[in-house]
Amino acid sequence: MSANHAFFISCFRNEIASTVSLFRSLPADQLDYRPHAVSRSAREIVEHLLTHLVDMAVIPHETVCEETLTYPVSDPANAAAQYEALCGTVLDAVAGLSADQWETVPVELRIHGTPVITLPRTNMMWFFFFDIIHHRGQLSTYVRPMGGAVPSIYGPSADTSSAGA
Repeated sequence: MSANHAFFISCFRNEIASTVSLFRSLPADQLDYRPHAVSRSAREIVEHLLTHLVDMAVIPHETVCEETLTYPVSDPANAAAQYEALCGTVLDAVAGLSADQWETVPVELRIHGTPVITLPRTNMMWFFFFDIIHHRGQLSTYVRPMGGAVPSIYGPSADTSSAGA
């Protein structure tokens, strides 16, 4: 296992709890909240994050990934459980790769059958991982206006610490 491979697994594993706690902080009756008409709703962001995990479970086994565009979400608790389960699938798939499979095998990402980008598997996995972190940050800004308490992500939030953030 390469250092990059081991680092990915470590980073990915460390981020799971933050995303799960964010999902659980979302008021179930406010999932259609969006801060602006052109913004995704909270539900749409949660669905997007889950679709990325579906793709990340495919990428270790395939050289072509047709991007998953839908993943229905019923409620935040269910989404959190699905997220944890999918993360386990991703970790198992990634851990089973050889250094060569991780570092050098190209993977083509397609949307509706149209090639979008081809990257080495390692880069494709990091690409999706960073996008998850990006959208988690986006979603974290929705929680308070939705009536929820922002959980600790990289340290206490104003809602998790009496001293504020």
